[in-house]
This record gives sequence, C-alpha cells and structure tokens, in this order.
Amino acid sequence: MNSVFGSVFWLLVTLGVLVTFHEFGHYWVARRCGVKVLRFSVGFGRAIWKHIGKDGTEYQVAMIPLGGYVKMLDAREGDVDPALAGQEFTGKSVWKRIAIVAAGPGFNLIFTLFAFWLMFLVGKPDYAPLVAATPHSMAADAGVRTGDRIVSIDGHELSTWSDSLDAVANGLLSRESMPMRVRGTDGAERTVVLPLEQLPAGQTVDQYFDKLGLKLAPLPAIAATVTSGDPAQAAGMQGGDHLVSVNGQPVADFDAFAELVKNEAPKSPRLTIVVERAGQPLTLTVTAVRKSVEGHPEQWLIGIRPPQPEQALVRYGPIKAMQASLESTWISATNTFNMIGKMLTGQASAKNLSGVIGIAQVANASASMGVGWFLSFLAMVSLSLAILNLMPIPVLDGGWLLYYLIELVKGSPVSERAMMAGQYVGLVLLFTLMGLAFYNDIHRFLPS
Repeated sequence: MNSVFGSVFWLLVTLGVLVTFHEFGHYWVARRCGVKVLRFSVGFGRAIWKHIGKDGTEYQVAMIPLGGYVKMLDAREGDVDPALAGQEFTGKSVWKRIAIVAAGPGFNLIFTLFAFWLMFLVGKPDYAPLVAATPHSMAADAGVRTGDRIVSIDGHELSTWSDSLDAVANGLLSRESMPMRVRGTDGAERTVVLPLEQLPAGQTVDQYFDKLGLKLAPLPAIAATVTSGDPAQAAGMQGGDHLVSVNGQPVADFDAFAELVKNEAPKSPRLTIVVERAGQPLTLTVTAVRKSVEGHPEQWLIGIRPPQPEQALVRYGPIKAMQASLESTWISATNTFNMIGKMLTGQASAKNLSGVIGIAQVANASASMGVGWFLSFLAMVSLSLAILNLMPIPVLDGGWLLYYLIELVKGSPVSERAMMAGQYVGLVLLFTLMGLAFYNDIHRFLPS
C-alpha cells in the first residue's frame, strides 16, 4: 500500500475506532443516568452520513475525523420542554454528571486493556534482543559487545527487542544511570551500566539514541538466499555462501556488504566478490544492476537476501494474556505520566510530542507489521487519549471533572462566567499543544 495513502487510511481507522469507543462511553453512561442524548457524532463539521434512531438520537459521521462528541439535552443551550425536564443533563446530581464525563476516558482505558489482551492472545512477532554498539559510542564505552543478548534492564526481565527499546527510551527521558544485564556470545552474563546522566538536557529521544549508539545486532555476512535470474546466481553464488570481501575490501556483516555494493557499483557494476563455501574461498565476478524492488527507490543490487534475525514471538493463553495486559497498561500509563512530568519540568524536550502526522505514520507502519503490532499501537493511542482527556484543562473531560469536583467542595456549581473564562484558557492551551505537536511533525521532515 502506498505510504501516504496507507498512513491516511490507517489514521482514519485508528481515530474512527478510538473516537467511537470514547464517545460511546459518554453516550452509554448518559443513557443509564437518564439523560436524553440528542446527537452522537464521530467527527466534526458537516455530516456525510446521518441516521435517526428509535430513541430519537441523531447518529452521524462528520467530515472532519479529528474527534467526535455526544450532544445531550442541556438547559444551558436553550429552553427545555417541561415534559423532558427529567432527562436534562444539568438537572442530574453532580455524581451522575461526573460519571458521564469520566466514562469517555474510562472506555478508552477499557479498550486499552482489551487491545493489549487481544495482542497477547494472537501474538506479536518480534526480534530477540541481540544488540551491538556503534564504535566509540556511549554504549560501546559502557562495555556493550556485538551479539550481547539483553536479559534485563533496571531489574526488569525482557525477552524482545521492542520491549528493550521501550525500556531504554524511558531511561533516556529520565537521564539517570541505567544498569543492563546482558548475556555474551560465550554464554556468560554480566552487567553494563549505561551512564545516561551524561546526556545533555532538552533533546529528543531519537537524538539520545544516536548518542547512546545501542542497536540491533547486525546480520552475519551470509547470502541466505540467492534470487533466481539475478546477477549473483548468474555469477555462481549459492545460498549459504559466506561473504568475505567486495573489490578487495573485507566484509564485517551483511549491512557492511550492502554498503560496499552501494559504494563500489557506481564506479563499475562489475564487482569482484570473494565468498567462502565449504571452508574454501571462491572468487566471483558479479555485475550489479540498478533497480527498484517493492516500490523502494532504485539502488544497486545483486539479488541476495540476508539471514533472518532471531525471532521472538510473544503469545499467551487467555488468563496469562489478561495478566500481561494489566501489567502493560500499568507500565505504559506510568511511563506516559513520567514523560508528561519530565516535559512540564523541562527535563524532557517538548520536541518528543507527536501530532496527527506522526500518529498516521506509526499507524501505517504498525499495520504493515501485522495484527499484533497494530493492536499494540491502538492500545497505546487509546491510553494516551484517556490520559490526555483526564488532564484538568477546560474543554477536555478533565476540565469538566475539575468543575464538578469544585462544585462538590463548595456546594454549588461553578459560575457561568468562571466556566467561560476557563473555556477560553483551555482552548488556548489545547491549540498551543496541537500546534506544537504539528510543528514537531513537520520539522521531522525537514533536513537537519
């Protein structure tokens, strides 16, 4: 699927599912509390689809898919038919109003638990946490060696590359010394300490990762498969051949081999490649070709594929999956609050924020990686929506909850004037936050 079209499509799927679930929370609890719902809308603006239900509620899908709303019978918006006075929102007890407002984020939290549970049930294919360190990087200086397998980070056992990345990313935000237990290629375990406190403040996680230099272990220099009809096969290369050198330059791993082909082929497509087969060296002359594969930009290729990295599939039964879902939700929520706290105190850069463009890109990437990855992505976005909506900012659910908590304390509703002032402040804060996230998305496309 085209990356732009795919990003837009999966963004719409993501927002459609999560917004519908969020608004259904408000709708469902409002109905249970006896409040009449006038409209249930997924999206804002002009309706592109509309239906009047038997209960009189107008259900619609609107043109702007960046949210949604539930419109209830509300005396603040006009006169209410005396016959319907008992179904009016502001006439309900403060506890019922709190329940209705909190239901949206609550349903997002329920969806998060369900998505994580389903992810663990169907399985999420991943790579084993075999790592290497960029030469002269912080990880290399700390003692990370090529082929080390991560056993635990900061005392938490890990079995996959993506979980290890998440743990390191959270440590980078805190910029505190991080112990990492690894198992070397000799089978012996040791502890390396990443001195993250040496990182400068105010940079993005991506910049920190560059300085840290921790990466997935490179693939061995082996032609795992040789494509029929391509130059490598025509020159006599076979699957399983060990790649020794290109034009006299030694090869350390498969990435290094690909880089040498990329650099040497423009000088002359005829490459002298030495391979090792059954313990014996063999010199081959391979004529590289420049072509596009699977929609990628044209590049110099000879028609071989590397060996597959060691796989690590995370999959549980229904009971264990629920336990893992609860743990993942708790850890993800804790990490999210930690990041918010770091940004508010200036310890983490606001450049780490992503907006709609960033979400669309990750949605497309996760969908292309399989059902398990997309479910994990949905769970994380749903949790983020729940936390964002609970922030005490007027116009968000958390702002209304703040008003109702004040009402509980003082014994009377917050004045209309105070509410209006709060709404204006909330709109400014919300648009500032959205603008910053959008700016970060655009800035990532620009050359550094």
